[in-house]
Amino acid sequence: MIEQPVFGRRLRQLRTERGLTLAALAGEGMSAGYLSRLESGARAPTERAVAHLADQLGISPAELTETTAASLARSLTLATGLGRDEAGAMLSEALKASGGEDPMLRWQALWQVSEWRRQRQEHAEQRVCLDELVALSTETGLPELRARALAELARSMRSTGEITDAVATATHAYELTQSEQLPARVRIAALLALVAALGEAGRIPDAVRHTDELLAVTQGDSGPLRAQALWAAATTRSRQGDPDAAAELMDQACQGFDGRDDLTMWMRVRINSARADLLTDPPKTERAQRRVEEVQAALPFAGAPAIEQELLAVRARIAVIAGLPDQARAALDRLVGFDDRLTYQDRLRLDVLRNRVLLLEGEQTAALAGLRELAEQAQQSGSMALAAEIWRFVAEALAK
Repeated sequence: MIEQPVFGRRLRQLRTERGLTLAALAGEGMSAGYLSRLESGARAPTERAVAHLADQLGISPAELTETTAASLARSLTLATGLGRDEAGAMLSEALKASGGEDPMLRWQALWQVSEWRRQRQEHAEQRVCLDELVALSTETGLPELRARALAELARSMRSTGEITDAVATATHAYELTQSEQLPARVRIAALLALVAALGEAGRIPDAVRHTDELLAVTQGDSGPLRAQALWAAATTRSRQGDPDAAAELMDQACQGFDGRDDLTMWMRVRINSARADLLTDPPKTERAQRRVEEVQAALPFAGAPAIEQELLAVRARIAVIAGLPDQARAALDRLVGFDDRLTYQDRLRLDVLRNRVLLLEGEQTAALAGLRELAEQAQQSGSMALAAEIWRFVAEALAK
């Protein structure tokens, strides 16, 4: 038996994909009004109607009556043999046309599309996926899915500057892993989100406590999760005012992770290691430059716009430290137009770099005004750690 409104959604999807009006699809053998009622789910189709519409669409009746659940399941299967972008696009389209199927099936597709959106820096689109993932995980009644969705949502919130909400969401995810005794991998994901959010909010003692737990849980691991744990620990140490310890933790992350499991993460760990090296006193510019060169060499194999943008920002920072405003500005100019795709924190840091270039060029009044405004923006968003970092630059500029 053909189910409604599933059939109607499938029919509307196929018609709009082909750019057909109701009248064009109905043709001479059917009224547009009847077709409209089929698409809305108000009428169940007869075998004769299905045969006519299938002929009009150029497909078999079986393809037309295929349920969206079967279509989504097929898309998930096909996606396993496709590249990341092709799979993401296909699943995104399958999700638009689906509805009413098994929530577990939809959750799987949404999770993959959410990750694809994140890698493409499509923050608003990813947020839509994550909000539905949280709702679906509640519907399924599986605490593990809910904890995973909440941890990823907290990560997204932090990247858009919603720091207070990120802390609350990550805390909820972490508490679920504890109360439900969820697997270590889920606990690690929740801890990574929680440590990052707490650190950004300036709650350093809480961040330190959970960082120690995170390092203990990942002890003995040499994969991406251990590298991310060391990265989180390095960020916390930096916010504690110990940039040398942070740089050494990032060096450990680089040495302990060979990248075979995740080349993109391998590159991002090295970029962050370079950033950490530039925060020491004096800055370890030579080691930072080596990290930059390592990532540059790997770009042809796993290059992505996000990686290239992060690399340009590090190059600009190295040039600022070296007192080379022309080189710094050249790198920053190449980033113009990408600001809307960066995280909230990275956008602010780019603007900080632009003002530091102004300082090198002798435009102290304009630079200090810009830095003060950025520090206040960070404070208003709840990014207290970032605000403190910017105020430090202001103090250093005034001292000079």
